[in-house]
Amino acid sequence: PIIVIDQISKAYLRSQLAPGEMWAPWDWLMPYARIIHVTNTGAAFGIFQGLGDVFRILAIIVAGAILWYFPQVPKAERLLRIALSMQFAGAVGNLIDRFRQGFVTDFISIGTFPVWNVADASITVGVGVLLLGMWLQERREKKAAQEAQESVENSDTPAENGEVL
Repeated sequence: PIIVIDQISKAYLRSQLAPGEMWAPWDWLMPYARIIHVTNTGAAFGIFQGLGDVFRILAIIVAGAILWYFPQVPKAERLLRIALSMQFAGAVGNLIDRFRQGFVTDFISIGTFPVWNVADASITVGVGVLLLGMWLQERREKKAAQEAQESVENSDTPAENGEVL
């Protein structure tokens, strides 16, 4: 669904606004949030402009790596599977633009933050979910190690001659 939402939102934007054209439902909102049609030959949020071919190759590599790795991720690793799915969808959404148009269509503008799109948001949230999953896994491992250590300490019982086994 993310790829479909990304592509439909970009197609609708291109049909409604010319490149550089801006829209907000109320004038007072314009400084804070607006829709603007931007063509982006760089990476997410407009960084590294002009490196479209590099990002096309990188997106293919990332998408391929995720396709290769995803089946190996246990179903119990839900956060990792969600993170990879979101990153894959975002990479493919922008890759479709790069192949179809030679650039990515960005349109969501909030404050002074660079303009972005649904695919960029998917990649960013996917990275956030991945980091959250890594942090939670680290906490689980530390807790398990602590419980194992406490179990070892509690199992030290004196032998008949007073020595620790």
